[in-house]
Amino acid sequence: MTEPHDGDFPDGLSAAELGMWQSFRNGTTYDLRSRDAALNDPFAPLAWGPERSVDARVVARLLLSGPKARPGRVAALKLRGLRVTGKLDLAGGRVDPYVELTGCRFEQEVVLPECHFTTLRMVGCAIPRLEAARLRTEGDLHLPRCRVERGIRLTDAQIGTDLLINQIDIGPDRQGRAFIGDGLTVAQDLQAEMIELLGELSLRGAKVGGSLSLRGSRLRATQGLRALNAPQLSVERTLYMSEAWVSVDTGNQGNTPPYGTVMSPTPAHGTRAQVFRCRGGVRLDDGRFGDAVDLHKAVFVLVGHEELSLRRIVAPELRFNPERPAQGRVVLNGARIVTLIDVSTSWPGPGGLAMGGFVYENLVPYGHFPLSRRLEWVAAATPEYVPEPYERLATVLRGSGEDADAREVLLAKQRRRRETLQPAAKLWGYLQDWTVAYGYRPGRAAVWMAVLWAAGAVAFSQYRPAAIKGSEHPEWNPSLYALDLLVPVINLGQDGYWLMEGGWQWVAAALILLGWILATTVAAGASRLLSRS
Repeated sequence: MTEPHDGDFPDGLSAAELGMWQSFRNGTTYDLRSRDAALNDPFAPLAWGPERSVDARVVARLLLSGPKARPGRVAALKLRGLRVTGKLDLAGGRVDPYVELTGCRFEQEVVLPECHFTTLRMVGCAIPRLEAARLRTEGDLHLPRCRVERGIRLTDAQIGTDLLINQIDIGPDRQGRAFIGDGLTVAQDLQAEMIELLGELSLRGAKVGGSLSLRGSRLRATQGLRALNAPQLSVERTLYMSEAWVSVDTGNQGNTPPYGTVMSPTPAHGTRAQVFRCRGGVRLDDGRFGDAVDLHKAVFVLVGHEELSLRRIVAPELRFNPERPAQGRVVLNGARIVTLIDVSTSWPGPGGLAMGGFVYENLVPYGHFPLSRRLEWVAAATPEYVPEPYERLATVLRGSGEDADAREVLLAKQRRRRETLQPAAKLWGYLQDWTVAYGYRPGRAAVWMAVLWAAGAVAFSQYRPAAIKGSEHPEWNPSLYALDLLVPVINLGQDGYWLMEGGWQWVAAALILLGWILATTVAAGASRLLSRS
């Protein structure tokens, strides 16, 4: 192939390549699609002949060192319905022209490592593999509705504005990974809605300047890997793993809910909701999210030891209302959330939840979330007694003005603790619980005081004790004497003047002992009511 002069074409070009060359200089779209729509599907098994084929080397030459644009035009590569033969290798190159490939078919992998683009759009293309580690774009990288058989690598790539891969279909590479974006940086939004992945989606240490949307996507792990592996992911706004809207007739994506919507509105006429579905483990450990993590109606299919791991994530809001996982575990150890928005039916049962060191400041449930279910939530996360989850829940409830519920939580904590004690201490715990509910229900202690006072008054009314100092004594009053024994510290003028003999000594001693116990319990309960820790 000889070098062309300005206005000439290289030697040896086919008719399709000549047309592409001329369209490049004009900046127009080169369209070789057939009038028969069935023949234009790049994913169909039908072969495309040489009349629709261009050599990858010619494409590379146009992009890396193509001819100047015609006067008054801007050079650009815009192709529709073409077959690219050979390997398109642009490794380390700089591509200044605008590139847009729609409905094209690549016979071999596309190699773009360390390549620099302004904007690259490949829409609805069939690609065996895309290798683009350390790729850099000044504008967008768009790969919507493409089908990539053996995975995409965007390790340490830098995208100047948006990365859009909506409705892409990606298969696994040799290691079972479908999309490798470790260290990826996206300046604005990463839109990956309604994608179909067979293999791991890896975003370790990735940074997204806007939102990361996986609405309506379907991820499926292979070879024992996770479906989503994204530790240390940083998203400036919201991570969406929720539902998307799909046209009933075409199956194409419809409108997604506006930013900040947490409860799905009714789908528009002619659309249906497609939930986010993930088969395999999810790892978002140490992630940072500027606005929220949204799991609205998500479905996580976990087996064995697989986890939905949110260890040590930091976010202002966690919207946790997915479908309850039948197996696996949800792990929130060390996570720090300002507002937890959840549904009682979304949390797994005992053995399926871990939240040691989980810190949250506000609870906003979807619908009815009774305290009994909230206590079951804490119990499910603590197979062995741990006080911290109970104390955290009590603190949050007290901060929202629910003092009675906070006391119930602390009472439940004491009952869980009792099961870890020795038999003697456990017996004493049962006695405290039965009588005064560990002091968290001080009204019960007052009732016991009244009952014992009445019983003591009735008992002492049947007995007339002798005076200790002869005539130096007040008039005998059984009610005041019983109350004087029950109420410590306060002297009502009866105790110390009368001599109890026989079994009446034991009755008086029992009233004194029970009075001290009940009085200290009431005092402890009062101090808890007055404190606002």
